[in-house]
Amino acid sequence: MGAATGDGRRRLGSSHAVVRVVAVWVLTAAILHLLSAILPGFAIEGDGAALLAAALIGLINALVWPLLIRIALPFTVLTLGLGVLALNGAVVFLVSEIEPSMHVEDLGTGIVVAIGITVVNTLVTSLLAIDDDDFYYRNVLKRQARRHAAADIDSGVPGVYFLEIDGLAHAVVQRALRDGHAPTLAHWLREGSHRLMRWETDWSSQTGACQAGLLHGDNHDMPAFRWWEKDRDAPIVTNHPRDAAEIERRHSNGRGLLHEDGASRANILSGDAPHTLLTMSTVLDRGRSGRIGQDYFSYFANPYNVTRTIALVIADVAQELYFAAQQRRRDIRPRIKRGFSYALMRAWGTVVQRDLQVSAVIGDLYAGRPVGYTTFLAYDEVAHHSGVERVDTLAVLRRLDRQIARIEAAATDADRDYRLVVLADHGQSQGATFLDRYGISLSELVEGVSGAADVHAEDAHSDESASYLAASLTEAGQSDTVAGRRIRASTKRRRVDGEVRLGEDEEERAAEDAPPELSVMASGNLGLISFPREPGRLTRERIDALHPALIPTLREHPGIGFLLVRSERDGPVVLGARGAHRLDTGEVEGEDPLAPFGPNAADHVSRTAGFPHCPDIVLNSTYWADTDEVAAFEELVGSHGGMGGEQSHPFVLAPSEWHWPEEPVIGAEAMHLGMRRWLADLGHDAYAGSAAGRPSGRPGSPSPAAESRR
Repeated sequence: MGAATGDGRRRLGSSHAVVRVVAVWVLTAAILHLLSAILPGFAIEGDGAALLAAALIGLINALVWPLLIRIALPFTVLTLGLGVLALNGAVVFLVSEIEPSMHVEDLGTGIVVAIGITVVNTLVTSLLAIDDDDFYYRNVLKRQARRHAAADIDSGVPGVYFLEIDGLAHAVVQRALRDGHAPTLAHWLREGSHRLMRWETDWSSQTGACQAGLLHGDNHDMPAFRWWEKDRDAPIVTNHPRDAAEIERRHSNGRGLLHEDGASRANILSGDAPHTLLTMSTVLDRGRSGRIGQDYFSYFANPYNVTRTIALVIADVAQELYFAAQQRRRDIRPRIKRGFSYALMRAWGTVVQRDLQVSAVIGDLYAGRPVGYTTFLAYDEVAHHSGVERVDTLAVLRRLDRQIARIEAAATDADRDYRLVVLADHGQSQGATFLDRYGISLSELVEGVSGAADVHAEDAHSDESASYLAASLTEAGQSDTVAGRRIRASTKRRRVDGEVRLGEDEEERAAEDAPPELSVMASGNLGLISFPREPGRLTRERIDALHPALIPTLREHPGIGFLLVRSERDGPVVLGARGAHRLDTGEVEGEDPLAPFGPNAADHVSRTAGFPHCPDIVLNSTYWADTDEVAAFEELVGSHGGMGGEQSHPFVLAPSEWHWPEEPVIGAEAMHLGMRRWLADLGHDAYAGSAAGRPSGRPGSPSPAAESRR
């Protein structure tokens, strides 16, 4: 954000601030009148009393609330925010004691009044586009953030905040920019402050591998979102906190993208950030500095945020149930079953987590953090279940765009100059699922052909919102207080494989039980088959000896585009229905099964074939170019994890004056080097040495960090 533009916006914002305060004041008085007419136990006499009461509520919230919430913050976080409702009611009750023309029967009535004020206020201010959060950010949050300001805030080096929209493909964002679904981002492009670029993921086009590459510069040996490790006799699932911590341990060299006093908000991995919130790899870390819930202060600084979030959750659940019913009524396909439980989990990603992370990001900007990275889950979550460009999915994207506009306003108001980068870690590809197309799941197909009696198969569903909800509960329970221990006790439970695992005993099942005969796992349209009781990487010849019909059945299935196996004679080989591709030599027999998947497909697959934890068989669904569809092995309308379509082609929207690579950026590790160079060019000396070289742009070679670990 440029300085001149920022000064102009500050003046404009100041001129509008008084108007907003007056509008909210009058609106609150009107709401008090309305509640007095309909709510037993609450009464207010006259317009003057309503205006005075509204003013008192506003003043107490402005002057007393910041001190109150600092004291009550640990309790507020450990009660998952519900304690705020009691505090809101206490404020209303206190005003009734000060203003004799206002009568509140008891604390419960005060809570109801506070809820009513928030709900009606949220509805009206949304319709009139009035942002009353600005007052709390400027006058409460900014002062608090300065107490924890970054050491180099006055260095003159601009800060950079990376805003990731999970799962948003380059082609989809282009159409959204054109059609008005992302007006903030479109404005940046049209005024020339930013440029849009497409980049390409590795074969594993999913958040775990992509963020390991983006944030740590190393995603070596990450074949999928979930995979079986024979040396541990256990699966790895990227969004399980213990597994995420293990992944970061393997890939971090201590100098990730955020190591320079950076902030990680709602990510899988931390990028070595000292300041983390809702980050899977750190939620179990009890050694993190700071008092309980310190990073949540930005959210609780506004006394109405909790009630507002609850109201928006209810609205989001209702909206989801409506759109799911519309899909059924109109027989829109592809579609999957979406019930009430999913609607609740969706609301976590689209409302609760979004509100928490946006507040934390704004707090980081006011604190002058030199670098930060946050992942917006909402689009990816809804696209999985509704479709990549369905009506409700694009509505969620529009709401994310508005949140980015709020972040931009805070960046303009911050003491430090900031540059904003919006990017995606991967895209999504759409299509009817494998089960829907063929009436059989991948695990059922493999189990039936192999005849294996003991099969480990992940449930074919997405649990990303549920996982982040679990992470929030886990993070809240990491204190050694009574409340913290109670939360840990309530979440320390084991679930069947494929569902969210919480607490400290999530590896017990793998430790206590013998490994299964067969493991079948899925990451979107990527399938992984391992034989855990067979040591090492099984060759094609050994698999044929054990299960003669397995490879031929998979190879000839119309829903499977190709499969990767290792041959004793030919090394890694890709097999399709009408041909084979020997990766070591590049020799193709018959039709090249990799041809439909782009010019870099062979390099991507060859790299995965060299991973120590590469499964015995890796397969990718068919890609139907005519309809631009894949067949997910999970029950997802929009999916990602393999190759085929737009899932492999995310975007980055960055300041246009920065250095832009002349060659296509291929692989998350290469994108990481480009991001480090941007930081170094701005004056972040901690990144200068590692950004000196240019990435080759080719995915075939492991990163230096990965090479050093071998």
